[in-house]
Amino acid sequence: MSGKISVEDFGTTPEGRAVQRFVLKNNNNVCLKLISYGATIQAIEVPDKDGNVADVTLGFDTLDGYLGKHPYMGVVAGRVANRIAKGTFTLDGQEYKLACNNGPNHLHGGLKGFSHYVWDSSVEGDSVKFSYVSADGEEGYPGEVTAQVTYTLTNDNEVDIQYQATTTKATPINLTNHAYFNLGGPSEPTIYDHVITIAADKYTPTDDDHLTTGEISPVEGTLWDLRGGVRLGDRVKSVPCGQAPGYDTNFCITQPGDKQLCAKVHHPASGRTMEVRTNQPGVQLYTANYLDGTLVGKSGAKYNKHSGLCLETQVYPDAINKPNFPSCVLRPGETYHHHTSYKFVLG
Repeated sequence: MSGKISVEDFGTTPEGRAVQRFVLKNNNNVCLKLISYGATIQAIEVPDKDGNVADVTLGFDTLDGYLGKHPYMGVVAGRVANRIAKGTFTLDGQEYKLACNNGPNHLHGGLKGFSHYVWDSSVEGDSVKFSYVSADGEEGYPGEVTAQVTYTLTNDNEVDIQYQATTTKATPINLTNHAYFNLGGPSEPTIYDHVITIAADKYTPTDDDHLTTGEISPVEGTLWDLRGGVRLGDRVKSVPCGQAPGYDTNFCITQPGDKQLCAKVHHPASGRTMEVRTNQPGVQLYTANYLDGTLVGKSGAKYNKHSGLCLETQVYPDAINKPNFPSCVLRPGETYHHHTSYKFVLG
């Protein structure tokens, strides 16, 4: 990436912590905006096939929006993203109890989680690094965890995210970014014209509380088969998901890897395409099923059902309670390393 990273004031929390915004630009008129509250992606501005630039993420213009109640827009979720059954788990013979903030289950790290703290931040070359120390016992989790998230915008139009963490005691960990994407930009009311492909032969079914059952099932012949590319408007309203139809599903990536394409989203009208790559075993597709128009975002936009989609790279949900799932346990002396990139193909 060429050019400097600019740093701006973005407000102050009620506790008096200053929040900064970092603006990264590349040679192709792509712009990434990050804030230190929640290590959040606040905006990604991308040209369309005609060169018109639009923000392709949902979110808020000011800090107040992020301080208020919202569905994790653009934040880093942790210590454990996604759900933990009944807010309990046993690790090395010890039972731990967490807050249940999503019906009977624990979601995205608990009542506050990593997403509602101001992270320490620094510019390092062409990257922005955010750091947060989670105390032993925070939200009920064992061990002091030191987490770092580093964002880079490349001249290949890639938003590259590197997550690292260490711990003083064995603990589950599963970090992800919860950005909501709409490749049509603010003028596109829904994601129905988006065509999505996910390279997953299997998925993890869920119960009525959106919790994984422990099964790993083939997508063949189901509504969860997205391998060939599916227009979301032709499928999303038929997908059962509690009281709000749509996807809220973990897909088991067939070939995880930094260079392997695990998901692709294309918006024909704008010509924008987003490619997702990760070294994690799963990716959660969430189609904003519970947005209802009451949340007001950037430029006064009202965010309605299916107005955005999330592709949250991760370990399978509730892995700490499912021994047949890939492990999410981090132990002292080990380093958690999660790499994800969102690449925007223009025109």
